[in-house]
Order: sequence, then structure tokens, then C-alpha cells
Amino acid sequence: MEKKSERRGLGRGLSALMADINITAEARNVNEPGAQGRTGNILVPVEKLIPNPNQPRRTFSPEALSDLSESIRQKGVLQPLIVRPIPGSDGYEIVAGERRWRAAQLAQLHELPVIIRDFDDVEVLEVAIIENIQRADLNAIEEAVGFRQLMDGFGHTQEKLAQALSKSRSHIANLLRLLNLPDDVQALVRDGALSAGHARALVTTPNASELARQVVARGLSVRETERLAKAPAATKPAGHRPKRFEKDADTRALEADLAANLGMSVRIDHEPGGEAGTLTVRYNTLDDLDALCRVLSVMPRDGSI
Repeated sequence: MEKKSERRGLGRGLSALMADINITAEARNVNEPGAQGRTGNILVPVEKLIPNPNQPRRTFSPEALSDLSESIRQKGVLQPLIVRPIPGSDGYEIVAGERRWRAAQLAQLHELPVIIRDFDDVEVLEVAIIENIQRADLNAIEEAVGFRQLMDGFGHTQEKLAQALSKSRSHIANLLRLLNLPDDVQALVRDGALSAGHARALVTTPNASELARQVVARGLSVRETERLAKAPAATKPAGHRPKRFEKDADTRALEADLAANLGMSVRIDHEPGGEAGTLTVRYNTLDDLDALCRVLSVMPRDGSI
């Protein structure tokens, strides 16, 4: 199973979903001789299509379905559904396009254009997650969860996802960071009480829940939230009294060398009485973050430099 994930790269499911579909091509009837073995558009009766029982997204807004059905009445189904055959029957399971299927029934269509793919269960789940990510009405947490599922479940990297989904790697990285927030703060983002910008400002604070409640109660803007998160009281836990240790000349010189090489601010803090410590690199823009990621990604994994 592990080898399969590597071999598939971005996955046959991802390739099929992201591939250009010729929506102007003439659709053929499923009962036409030889149609079952074709991969182009064919027409399938609505009653022969069933939804995927493992579809990750189960909530379909009645208002959105109504709007989509009206569009279908006027213009038809412009993008074919992706389906797979159901063994032992002449029906098909919907891999991508359940909203279109539901809306088409409201519009009283009898046939829908489909593209048939021979996906296995893992690939069906992969496509379903990707289709959800592509939806415009997802909140930032839902989108981040989709990215995390693709990375953890299918071995995709941020770089591969960025390329396939036409998103910047920094966009994906910033959304994934939101999953480090406490559950109550994530819930505020899901409910629309906090924007992704507000939430990003709270990611590195130790008391994000308390600050999030202040932001909502006071109706703060993103910039005001950023200033609140940088305030001394917000960046240190209650009762925290930092101890000051004098850095030696070698440590200061190493900080300066790293800062010069990276073009960013670098801070090294040794823990007293031991060999451990922290290395902090501060970036000022997302371009700086991308540059830092590129530097780290090419470093040898055996510890040599």
C-alpha cells in the first residue's frame, strides 16, 4: 500500500479531477454500443447514479442547491460528473459531482453527462477530499483539514498540492498552521466569528483562546489583532518572569553569520547548564518564508552541512 502511494504521485484521482474536461464535446448515451468501455462523456439516467456513502461532506445547503438547479435549468450541466461502475449492476457510484446530481433532480433532468473512471476505494476518497477543497464556500479550517487529510492519508507534499491545486505553497502552509490553534479558536473560524487572518495572528500566542474571545467581543480588525498578539501580556503566559542570560561572543557571532547568509533575523538561545536550546528565524514576508523553506528542504538529512 505504501508503494502504491509513491507510485501514484499525485494520484490517478487527482489527475482525473484536475484534468481539463471538454464540456463542449457531444455526450453519448450509456446504452450506445461500446459506451461502457469509453472514457469520454456519456449520458446516464439519473436513477442509475448513486452517491458515494463515504463522501466526507454530508451537508448540502438547500439555498445553494436551489441556485444551482436554476442554473442547470437555464444552461444544463456544464461539467460532467466523475463516476465509477458498481460491480454486479448497471449503475454507477458518484465520485465527484454529488451536488450537481442533487441539483439536477430538482431541475427535473432525466440524464446527466458523466465520465467513467475505474477508481479503487482509496482513490475515490482522495478525489472526494480534493473536490471539497476546490469548493468556494469552505472556511479556512475545513480547507486546512482537507490539505492535512491529503498529506497524511496519501503522502502528498505541500509543494505537490500547491502545484496541482494552483495555490501557493505559503497559502497551504499558513492554513495548516491554523490546525495548531485550540479547538475553541478553530470553532470560531468555522462559525465565521474569526477570519483566517485573525486566526493566523493568534497561532504563535500561548493564550490564543483568551485573545480570540477578546477579538470577537471587541470586534477587532486583523491589524488590531496582530498588535494585540504582539503585546507583552499576550506573548507571555501569566506569571512568566523571563530570566536574562548573557550570550557569549561565539553565539553572537554565529547569530550574525546565519542572519547574513539568510537575510533574516536569527536568534540563538542556549538552555543554561546543557547543550540544548532554540534557534529562531524571523521572516517578514511570505516570500521570506518560501525562501527559508527552500533552503531547509535542500539541506542534507544525515546531519552534515
